[in-house]
Amino acid sequence: MLFQTPYYAVIFTSLLQDEHEGYSLMAERMEELAIIQEGYLGFESARNELGISISYWTSLDSIKNWKEQTDHLFAQQLGRSSWYRYYKVRICKVEREYEFGEKK
Repeated sequence: MLFQTPYYAVIFTSLLQDEHEGYSLMAERMEELAIIQEGYLGFESARNELGISISYWTSLDSIKNWKEQTDHLFAQQLGRSSWYRYYKVRICKVEREYEFGEKK
C-alpha cells in the first residue's frame, strides 16, 4: 500500500470497555463509509487489548470533513458513552515511506 507522499495518517489507539456490544458492527460500517469519503486512501487496524486503527488521507481538509460526517459523529458519541474507556487520536504527515516483501 504505497501512496503518493506527502499524505496524512490518523492514528486512533483505544481501550474498550468490558462490555462493547455493537462495536464491531459499527466499526465495519465506519470503514465502509470512510472508503467513499473524498480524500480517503486506505485503512489498517489491529486489536489485542490495545486497538490501533490508522486511516490514510490526502489532506487535512479531508480528515476534518470525515471527523464532521454525520454518521461518524454519531459513532464518536457512542464510542465515548458506551465502548471506549480510553482513546487517543494522532494526526501525522507522512513524508516518506517504503516497504519490503508481499503483504497478504
